[in-house]
Amino acid sequence: MAELSHHLLNQGDLARALRLMMQRGIKSPMGEHIPGIQELLQKLRARRQEMLDRYDLSSAVESIHQRLQEIVDLERQGIQRRLNAARGRFQEAAATAPGDGLSPETEEHLLQVLERMAARNLDTLDNLPRDLGKALRQLSQYEFMEPEAKRQFDELIESLRQRAIESYGRGLSQQFRGLSPEQTSSLKEFLGELNRLLQERIEGGAPDYAAFRRRFPQAGLPPSLDDLIEDLQRRIAQTESLLDSLPRELREELESAMREMMRDPELQERFQSLTRNLDALAPLRQWRAEYPFQGQDDVSWEGAMQLLDRLQHMDDLEKALRRVQMGASPDEVDKDMVKQFLGEDACQGIEELRNLAERLEKAGYIRKRGGRYELTPKAMRKIGQRALLEVFACLKRGRLGRHPQHVQGRLGELTLDNRPYEFGDPFHLDLGGSLMNAVRRGGPGVPVRLQPEDLEVQRQATLTHTATVLMIDLSLSMAMRGNFLAAKKVALALDSLIRGQFPRDTLNIVGFSTYARELKPERLPYLNWDEADPYTNLQHGLMVARRLLAAQKATNRQIIIISDGEPTAHMEGGHLYLQYPPSPRTIQETLAEAKRCTQEGIVINTFMLDRSSYLMEFVNQLAKVNRGRVFYTTAENLGEYLLVDYLASKRKRITA
Repeated sequence: MAELSHHLLNQGDLARALRLMMQRGIKSPMGEHIPGIQELLQKLRARRQEMLDRYDLSSAVESIHQRLQEIVDLERQGIQRRLNAARGRFQEAAATAPGDGLSPETEEHLLQVLERMAARNLDTLDNLPRDLGKALRQLSQYEFMEPEAKRQFDELIESLRQRAIESYGRGLSQQFRGLSPEQTSSLKEFLGELNRLLQERIEGGAPDYAAFRRRFPQAGLPPSLDDLIEDLQRRIAQTESLLDSLPRELREELESAMREMMRDPELQERFQSLTRNLDALAPLRQWRAEYPFQGQDDVSWEGAMQLLDRLQHMDDLEKALRRVQMGASPDEVDKDMVKQFLGEDACQGIEELRNLAERLEKAGYIRKRGGRYELTPKAMRKIGQRALLEVFACLKRGRLGRHPQHVQGRLGELTLDNRPYEFGDPFHLDLGGSLMNAVRRGGPGVPVRLQPEDLEVQRQATLTHTATVLMIDLSLSMAMRGNFLAAKKVALALDSLIRGQFPRDTLNIVGFSTYARELKPERLPYLNWDEADPYTNLQHGLMVARRLLAAQKATNRQIIIISDGEPTAHMEGGHLYLQYPPSPRTIQETLAEAKRCTQEGIVINTFMLDRSSYLMEFVNQLAKVNRGRVFYTTAENLGEYLLVDYLASKRKRITA
């Protein structure tokens, strides 16, 4: 409630105050901290930056280069072994007797054939293109001499094909593993049916997704077409994000390699149609993003895709948190994602923010009316008491009289000083003070013997009945100079003081800028300065205040003005006149209205928050016309001056 009061007084709007609490978090007097949306967003960005600063995404492509180089080195070693073996057999044939095995001539011929083949293969390996796709294409047509190198190359090609297909969806790579002619035909059929379904959705139809799932049970498809579309879009966007995040040369190499893995023109066309259809349903750019990885740690292809999947979900969480920041319900935020990326404490914090309005409503501070929340009378009292306590907490002992420095609960009457008893005084004895005087005189010990000079009595006072109009300047200068919030808090504190301590008194509030108007006390927490009305029509404010006080039968009637500027507008003959700098006519009409107040016995006390020479001259004239008092103060001290002056004016001593 303290946080709500703070934001509400600053903003003047309950819905915005609740939203700010969600944005900035809540800190209880006991030190408990509930993180707000802004803090969660900062923490999420930090986690994401940690990932970007740790990994080198280009290593995912370099690992393919490295794997290919290992295969080439293995092939070179295999070629050399075969050459060494052939040369050994030729030497053995030359050293043995005729008729034992192949003749030396045959062995020599075979060795020459092998050497020519080895030279051709080594030349191919020496001149492999740096481009990954071109190198893979050339090795696909290459005749390996080392069986193990051939096996590993086939495995690499198969894994790259699976990655190329997996970029369109996890289920596809599982269903169509191997891409034999039969598998390729099945994949084409699957893609054709899927594109037909998507086309039907694009045209506004209702495709039979259940039948599609039954036809391809091994694909492990999600339960709804929407889930499948989102999964495919995310997966394609991940691959595009990976490509976008790579240096240009590596991106081109990887794209070339992926095209090489699907050389079937019909298959390529169906995958391209799938991408176009998915983009037509929802632009893929909403999931596609470039991630500036700049770390040193290597990452595999699979690891890179997992990183991009986490980053995508972080982006989704950030978007959801931003929507809450703009006024959406915290229910939109996935708690599991918050727990995964930000931890258990953040998850509990989101739950606290989600229940914020409900808890305030259960506590009786806010209620819903017409679809909007509003403050309850209980909350109004709480805010007023808080403003009152805040003002009195600033008082220092000995300043402007004696006042309690700490106030608990509702403010009680301020006590008057004691004085020595004199013959003829009413015997309102202060027993505690009298006994202490006797102890100080006679020292410790019993019995305590009282003397006439030890006796103290309480000064008596009577409280006057006062009708007050508090005039608050709502013009632009009050907000620009940081004075408006102080004036608003003082109005709340004075209203709370009068309601709690002086219920027979009355308080009306008038706000004035270009025009003046009466403000209901229950609307004070929502009060805001008049952004579109920059002028200061003090004369109209005095006119409205005088009319309100005319209906009051109080002993004392007063107007309290809180302002920081001279009059720049006035009413004359039912017309509004505006001029800045102030015209002499505006000053004259304002002083004339102050004189009418004086004639009706209304005292005007002015609390001025500025000290310009022109303003001081005007205020001095106002004081002469009305014989009221002027306080030159600051926003920080306004409450102390105004409330203490009000309390002092309530007392009238009837004993000396």
